[in-house]
Amino acid sequence: QLRAADVIKPEEQQFNTVPQHIRILTRYYPYFRNCIGAIDGTHVSTHLPAYQIIPYIGRKGFATQNILAVCDFDLLFTYVMAGWEGTAHDSRIFNAVTNDRNSNFPNPTAGQYYLVDSGYPLQTGYLPPYRNMRYHIPHFRDTMNQPKSANEVFNYYHSSLRMAVERTFGIWKKKFTILNKMPTYGFQTQVKVVVSTMALHNFIRK
Repeated sequence: QLRAADVIKPEEQQFNTVPQHIRILTRYYPYFRNCIGAIDGTHVSTHLPAYQIIPYIGRKGFATQNILAVCDFDLLFTYVMAGWEGTAHDSRIFNAVTNDRNSNFPNPTAGQYYLVDSGYPLQTGYLPPYRNMRYHIPHFRDTMNQPKSANEVFNYYHSSLRMAVERTFGIWKKKFTILNKMPTYGFQTQVKVVVSTMALHNFIRK
């Protein structure tokens, strides 16, 4: 049986070289030379029986499955964990997959790390931005709002680089419109739709 980890994973020896997107841009290199990707969560609508639906109804008022994904800077998925309740916090899913030896999560090697947002824990191998400071790119757009400290400069470039995962989600959801209004399949089939469309996204980009 083919698993998500068999299809959505880093390329062989991928972590042995600096990603080209970082290597060719002076705003990232050499500062982020040990960065191997970005992690974030996203939501896809889901259908469940009334007696199961409550844990899946999140902030937007409708049922979703929460999906944790890892992306590289070629906008390819390198890991996915789908099917969590819409109310599950991203850090809860993150802790579950990184602490589970059977999850096939592509852990960073010594000295390397993933970019994460401030909702994730600060720990070896996972680099969030400075907290309680401006972070998102729109906060810095006009000349009056340029970074005013070294920490804000770091947050600006961290946000710019971590946008790879948000761009990947955007391309994937735009390409596969089934994700915008999931049919009333059984829940496990809905999870497989998420994973299979991510695999197809990778195939198309490659």
